[in-house]
Amino acid sequence: MSQRTERRGIHVDQSDLLCKKGCGYYGNAAWQGLCSKCWREEYQRVRQKQIQDDWALAEKLQREEEAAYASSHGAQTQSQPQSAAPQPHPGHASLGPFSKFEEKKTNEKTRKVTTVKKFFSPSSRTAPKKDSQEGRTPSPSLSRHASFETDQVSKDFMDFLKNLQKPGREIHKQSRAFIVNMLSKKDLSADELSECVQDFYQNMADRLMSHFKGSSESVEQVMDQVEKFIMTRLYKSVFCPETTDDEKKDLATQKRIRALHWVTIQMLCVSMDEEIPEVSENVVKAITDIIEMDSKRVPRDKLTCITSCSKQIFSAIRTTKNEPASADDFLPALIYIVLKANPPRLQSNIQYITRFCNPSRLMTGEDGYYFTNLCCAAAFIEKLDAQSLNLSPEEFERYMSGQASPRINSSDGEWPGAGTAQDVAATNPVLAQLNHNLELLSGLSSRQESVMEAAQSLQADLLAWPVAVQKEVHDILEKYPLEILPRKVSAIDANNMDNDNLPPPLTPQVFAG
Repeated sequence: MSQRTERRGIHVDQSDLLCKKGCGYYGNAAWQGLCSKCWREEYQRVRQKQIQDDWALAEKLQREEEAAYASSHGAQTQSQPQSAAPQPHPGHASLGPFSKFEEKKTNEKTRKVTTVKKFFSPSSRTAPKKDSQEGRTPSPSLSRHASFETDQVSKDFMDFLKNLQKPGREIHKQSRAFIVNMLSKKDLSADELSECVQDFYQNMADRLMSHFKGSSESVEQVMDQVEKFIMTRLYKSVFCPETTDDEKKDLATQKRIRALHWVTIQMLCVSMDEEIPEVSENVVKAITDIIEMDSKRVPRDKLTCITSCSKQIFSAIRTTKNEPASADDFLPALIYIVLKANPPRLQSNIQYITRFCNPSRLMTGEDGYYFTNLCCAAAFIEKLDAQSLNLSPEEFERYMSGQASPRINSSDGEWPGAGTAQDVAATNPVLAQLNHNLELLSGLSSRQESVMEAAQSLQADLLAWPVAVQKEVHDILEKYPLEILPRKVSAIDANNMDNDNLPPPLTPQVFAG
């Protein structure tokens, strides 16, 4: 580009992101700078050459063994007594025994060649004894212990295929058969598993292309659903397999990013101002998206997280510069986001996408562009040195060892924002937020102490109140003792003063019958 700005070792030309063979597709560091199409062709060429070399070596060893055996047998035949058999001609002394030997060696050679063919055949890597059994019995992951996500994906896949009618049933049948076949191949390497999946993608895409009569959009829709269905089922068996060193690379990358915690946004020349609230929100969302990538199972979903993260970065740059963001601004900002996020299992996720994603997504489009930049960012972090950050080797080593920090002013040894809060906000918004949080914590601590004192006082009052009430009642009873007077029993009419005015009682009267 003509308007190239110096990026302190971070600048990457757009041509560097393309395939080294010049096919126009995006390359990948995991594929030695090639696109998926060129890498598969190169891989198959190297593999075919290896098989041919192994064949040649096996035939050479076999010829040497035959020559040694023939020489040893010929010496034993010549050492036998001449009287053992009639010899019509000296040149035909061992003709009979040697002919039997040739017949025996011919049978042995046939057996060895058959063994060599089986050994170098791709199908020899699978266990033949288990093929018939695993072909009859379904995989446990297909019949039981399926997670809710797997069941939902299967249901969505079936609903999608209903619209295709007969081709949909054939796609579902082939997909299930492929899953069962893949789960039975326990001894394949990660590259061989990837080759199997990519071959299935290619064959399925070719059939769909003929069915839809060249409609690439319809083929992509079906292939997205096929990829989602297959990789959701195979995720546990093909993500970070034990035959690879992906886990070791993950730990090394996380350790490297933790060691680079001191790298500032100014060192990377990132065109983002985190003091702007909108930019700060974009940065937080970008970090969230790149971390969320590890929780997805389908390669396409992981690519979606990378694309979303990248769009948040472009939005932050555009808000800061008040103009459209350029590709030269994007890569340093992506490196900064990766350093701040330290996403889990970064290398495993990159390798998983590289091996099992639909190749058309990685070769073209915005998903392929953003993924290629993420690979470049991961490679840059691994090789980041003093020159990349415009530092001297001594400064870089001090920062890496923790003996010094670039955030400390070397002139007076104080933090840049040690004065007022405005100075802190002007120099480092992170420190300003930290001081603000510390003030809030200090206020909460004092309020908590006041609440605790009031609670303890209330508890003491509650404990003393029954005692005070009991004492007060006791004092009143002592001052005014309770006297119970005896009760006098009197007649019913004793207190009736008007008895004299009552009429005489009634007397019974007798009537004669």
